[in-house]
Amino acid sequence: MSKQDYYELLDVPRDASDRDIKKAYRRLAMKYHPDRNPGDEAAELKFKEISEAYEVLSDAQKKAAYDQYGHAGLGGQGGMGGGFEGGFSDIFGDVFGDMFGGGGGRGRSNVRRGADLRYNLDLNLEEAVRGCEKTLKVPTYVSCETCDGSGAKKGTTAKTCGTCGGAGQVRMQQGFFAVQQTCPTCHGEGKVISDPCNVCHGQGRTQKTKTLEVKIPSGVDTGDRIRLSGEGEAGAHGGPSGDLYVQVNVKEHPIFERDGANLYCEVPISFVDAALGGELNVPTLDGQVKLKIPAETQTGKMFRLRGKGVKPVRGGALGDLMVRAVVETPVSLTSRQKELLEEFRDSTEEHQKHGPKKHGFFDSVKKFFEDMT
Repeated sequence: MSKQDYYELLDVPRDASDRDIKKAYRRLAMKYHPDRNPGDEAAELKFKEISEAYEVLSDAQKKAAYDQYGHAGLGGQGGMGGGFEGGFSDIFGDVFGDMFGGGGGRGRSNVRRGADLRYNLDLNLEEAVRGCEKTLKVPTYVSCETCDGSGAKKGTTAKTCGTCGGAGQVRMQQGFFAVQQTCPTCHGEGKVISDPCNVCHGQGRTQKTKTLEVKIPSGVDTGDRIRLSGEGEAGAHGGPSGDLYVQVNVKEHPIFERDGANLYCEVPISFVDAALGGELNVPTLDGQVKLKIPAETQTGKMFRLRGKGVKPVRGGALGDLMVRAVVETPVSLTSRQKELLEEFRDSTEEHQKHGPKKHGFFDSVKKFFEDMT
C-alpha cells in the first residue's frame, strides 16, 4: 500500500521504543478510525496506512528487516491488505484496558512485589567519618510462615475467579464504548481464596519488627542512602519483597562543621598570642595536634591542616581541617591589668603602624564626609 516511511507515518523517531510506537499508533488510530470519520475516504486511507506501519514496526522480525532494507526488505508481507478490521470500540477498550490493568481477557497474577521502606538513621560525625555498624529495628510486613505467603490455608490453594476468569477485570460496554473495571468478586486479584490462612487471614504476610545489622561505610554524609535489597515489605501472595533504604542524617557536632571532604572549626586565641605569636593545641577527629600561630594574627585567619578532614564515601582525595582563629578579648581584668592596658593603648595610639586597618578605616570615613561637603 503506502511507500511512505513507516516511522514518519507514526510520527516517531527511528530509535523509538515498542511502548512509544504502540502509544503513537493508538493516538493516530483513534483520530483516523472510520467509526469516528464516517464517509471520509482520506481518513480511511490514512487509517490503513498507519495500521500497515504499526503491523511492521510492532513485529520484531519485520521491523529488523525494514530497518535494514526498507520496504524492499518486507518481501510483500508488510501490508495489512485492507487495514484494521476491528471497530472503534476495540481500540478504545484496549486503551482503557491498559490504563486500568485489564488485558482483553488476558490473565493477571495476584502476586505483587512488596513496598520499599525508608529508615531514617541519625549518626554522629565520628560514626559518619569512620564508618560503623548499626542495629536497626524495622516494623514491616514479612511473608507468612504458616501458609508460605500464599494466603490460603495449609493444604489448600486459591481458585481462579469465576467472574473475571482470572483477569482481575470485567469489561463493561455501552454502544461503541468499552471500559475495563476492577472485578467486584476478587477485587482485581484474579483469584479467590475460599479457605484463608487463619494466621494472615488471606493476606499472605504478617506484621513483624525485623532486626537488621547494617554496615555504614566511612565517609557518608547527610542525604546519602544505603539500599538493602529485599529487606522491605514482603510481597502480597508470595511476591518478592521490596527494598529498605537507610537515609543517613549526620547530627550537628559541638566543635566541627563538615563541608564535603573538609572539616571546619573555630579556635579562640588570646590577645597576647595573637600579637606575639604562640602555639596552640588544636582538636582533630584523631586527637590534638600542635598549631603554630604567627605574630600579628588577626581574627578570621584560616589555617589549613592537610589530611585531617574526611575521605569521601564515593572516593576522592582526603579532605583538610580548616582552623579559623578568633581573637578573644580579655575579661574580668584586675586594676593592675587595666593600668597596663591603658599604658599599652597610650603607647600605640599615635602610631599608625600598630593598627593599619583601624587608621585606614577612619581615614576612609573622614574622606567620605569631606567629599559629601
